[in-house]
Amino acid sequence: MNPNVSALIERAMNAAKLSQRALAAATGISQPTLSRIMSGERAAKMPEIVAIAQATGHTVAQLTGSRTVADRVQCAPRSTNSSEMQRMRETLLHYLELDAYLDDQAVPATI
Repeated sequence: MNPNVSALIERAMNAAKLSQRALAAATGISQPTLSRIMSGERAAKMPEIVAIAQATGHTVAQLTGSRTVADRVQCAPRSTNSSEMQRMRETLLHYLELDAYLDDQAVPATI
């Protein structure tokens, strides 16, 4: 994992205009733990990164500094029920990036 994860998480928190206390409430991660993660004193665990990504509107790849899959996506869902296309694309990319990260970490897919 990128050693600058703490800085990327802090940047995402600031971009989302959240305080550590608000991010802690949104993610269920204690504020002292968030503080240690952002100071680099403690590495963030993947479930924490996923929760922070969802709370800040970022992707796991953005928070870990991993290569994103957005450039590799060649197809996207087509909206037929007046769903917002951009939101559908963001959700799809979030899951694709998480899948790519898990593949990189040799975590097997389960059904």
